[in-house]
Amino acid sequence: MSYGVVGLPSPLYSNGLLPSTNKQGVGVVGLEGTNNTVKPPTDDSFPGFKWRLVIAYDGTRYAGWQFQTSPPTIQCIVEKALIRVTKLEREDLRLVGASRTDTGVHAWGQVAHFITPFSYDGLESIHAALNGLLPPDIRVREISAAVPEFHARFSAKSKIYHYKIYNDAVMDPFQHHYAYHSVYKLNTTLMREAAEYFVGKHDFSAFVNIQRNDRALNPVKSIFRFDVIEMGALLQLEVEGSGFLYRQVRNMGSSRVSSQNWFMKHSCCSNLQVALLLQIGKEAIPPDIVPKILATQDRKELAKYALSAPPHGLCLVEVKYNEEHLRLPAACPLSSFGRHHSVRKCKLPFY
Repeated sequence: MSYGVVGLPSPLYSNGLLPSTNKQGVGVVGLEGTNNTVKPPTDDSFPGFKWRLVIAYDGTRYAGWQFQTSPPTIQCIVEKALIRVTKLEREDLRLVGASRTDTGVHAWGQVAHFITPFSYDGLESIHAALNGLLPPDIRVREISAAVPEFHARFSAKSKIYHYKIYNDAVMDPFQHHYAYHSVYKLNTTLMREAAEYFVGKHDFSAFVNIQRNDRALNPVKSIFRFDVIEMGALLQLEVEGSGFLYRQVRNMGSSRVSSQNWFMKHSCCSNLQVALLLQIGKEAIPPDIVPKILATQDRKELAKYALSAPPHGLCLVEVKYNEEHLRLPAACPLSSFGRHHSVRKCKLPFY
């Protein structure tokens, strides 16, 4: 199958070096209609073409985003599809995701980028090929060219997460994999009051997972908004921030769980924020406990009141970037959002 691979060297794609030859003077280009795309040299000076992906996935069956082969992760599955389509090796693609979502967490707007030594004359075919290789619970929603300055993770300006809670005596079976079931009637007024305390710039050390604090290089994060939205029996907690510590959102609103060992292994900053709001919604603790816990900067203080919320209610909805990082390079192919099929001639007889 041909994906319309053509050599289109452009200074907006590269680091300024000529992309026409490798160290041995051999032309490096993907040949249209063939499978003999030459592997790029291994040195970091080789210019390439950068591509941005927007990915949606149901995280139920996967051990999060970050690459590992067993149990499988989203990054692992996406890389396997990219390797088959581009004929490149994993180390050449350099796939990077904006958010390292945890086991069981879903995404509608995960963003990733990868690199190729060649360009494409169109992206619809590679888009269709990727989704044809991916399992039905992972989908590439969009593929577009990216400027060399763009980095899926480090260019991110903010991220939006949603956490869903089904607040009724009987759980909706269609929400089973996507919402946490709370049989306690939650006081949403108190939850909104508590959520406001999270908005602003704070040190979230009290919401860092103890065993994963190696990832919390800077615990100071900004929360731009934290909304509690009622949609019948479904509560949706919407959090937008400059960045989140490991499992921070779930920890901001989670409920207490019986196993302390489970808590030590599975707590995250976003989950803990949700966890704490759940306890406040049950009227077990007052809303003004939030600034007191933040002030302690002590994870053990939070453990007295709330443990982590389950991951399946959490979804990465959107990653935001500055406009300069989203501009398209010159002479690049049009972005692909998927293509619709149409029936040109009705084959069914009319009676």
